[in-house]
Amino acid sequence: MNRQEITDRFDSLTVWKNGDRRAPHKPLLVLLALGYLQNEDRRLLPYPEVEKKLEALLTEFGTIRNASNTHYPFWRLQNERIWEIERSDELLVNSSGDVRKTELRQKNIRAGFTEEVYNLLKKNPELVAEVGWKILQAHFPETIHEDIIHETGFSPEGQSLSKQRDPNFRREVLRAYEHRCAVCDFDVRIGAKTLCIEAAHIKWHSAGGPDDISNGIALCTMHHKLFDLGAFTLDKNRQFLVSERVTGNNGFDLWLARYHGNVITKPIRAVYEPSVEYIAWNRSEVFKMPEREL
Repeated sequence: MNRQEITDRFDSLTVWKNGDRRAPHKPLLVLLALGYLQNEDRRLLPYPEVEKKLEALLTEFGTIRNASNTHYPFWRLQNERIWEIERSDELLVNSSGDVRKTELRQKNIRAGFTEEVYNLLKKNPELVAEVGWKILQAHFPETIHEDIIHETGFSPEGQSLSKQRDPNFRREVLRAYEHRCAVCDFDVRIGAKTLCIEAAHIKWHSAGGPDDISNGIALCTMHHKLFDLGAFTLDKNRQFLVSERVTGNNGFDLWLARYHGNVITKPIRAVYEPSVEYIAWNRSEVFKMPEREL
């Protein structure tokens, strides 16, 4: 196997989809395994250990409804020709081609990159950074890349921490909201330069969300991060809704609780208002359900 073959296999990672619903199980497991390679030089990882860490990652960066399904990527990743299961012949495979998580736990089954893949990655640290960074870009918004890097242990050394986006999207979204946060009205400039206001995708770019104004909201840096982590969402009337799963004191009150139930600022034209379709996607695929009572 050469460098091109290995990058092709990682680039073509098969991720479960049902319409535009997302399941980032395989991408997060691969990033976790890359972190183990970089930090501990461990190839085969026991399922009980992976289960605990992957479930935490899925709870934070995935969807609550599927966070416990850690056995699926652990088993199915072998179909990508980069992963192998130790003692797989000891496992009972059901009619859907999967195995039970209880059996993976009880037998302490280990899995990881194949020896060929692992050895090639180990000899080429820049290749590890490249394939991992491509996975981050393909499956997650830029605002949470650093959080995922921290939690998985993967290090993208040598890779640019930004992805080129359509500059017109940011420009048009900020103009539509008059260069202020649609939640808190934050508006600070140095001369003509707007500071700390970003164009947030409602439906993530990595999930096929378009660079249309109706898929964007102008948010300050803090509210953009909280939005992409699922701390709050909107309803069809643009009402700000906070997750029950988010708690805290001063920061919680300052950035979230005080706005719960408020309607965010309207853009300058009705045609620019957030699309109900994209809001529904965000609520289903990103927001940490349920919302707090009003």
